Amino acid sequence: MTGEYWDREPDEHIRWARYLAEFAEASPQDVAALIARVLTDPDTAMANSAVREYLDGRAAALLTDPGYPAWRDEMTGPVAAGEFVSRRLREWTLLRAVTLDEPWDAEELLAASNWCQLHAAQTATVGTVVAALAEGGRTRRIRNAAKLRLPR
Repeated sequence: MTGEYWDREPDEHIRWARYLAEFAEASPQDVAALIARVLTDPDTAMANSAVREYLDGRAAALLTDPGYPAWRDEMTGPVAAGEFVSRRLREWTLLRAVTLDEPWDAEELLAASNWCQLHAAQTATVGTVVAALAEGGRTRRIRNAAKLRLPR
């Protein structure tokens, strides 16, 4: 179908793209305020998606960097307004612990989202992480991904 209605981009798509552009241009000291503002958007799913997009990119870039803990601490307050993004930040912190072989909790890993477990199953170099997921991962896909990485 064509016509004015079908040719327009939905407002939430426009706002999502604008938010991503704002995150890309924001200075590090302005990101916390931007997150807080984005999470007040009436479309909570879209807002969480935009913030998650930022968090995923920044957390992945900082994962093994010594600056990660300070960044995480700075993000903790603003993301508290969004349950999904708050959980995502906690899961990135768990992935950091697993990646750096820092203390981590198996129960926390096994209670984590499918996204977090699959990411850990596919990237962890610590045998106990892979073994825990091979045995107790939430889905068959996670368990199989981990089993493929177990030492033979």
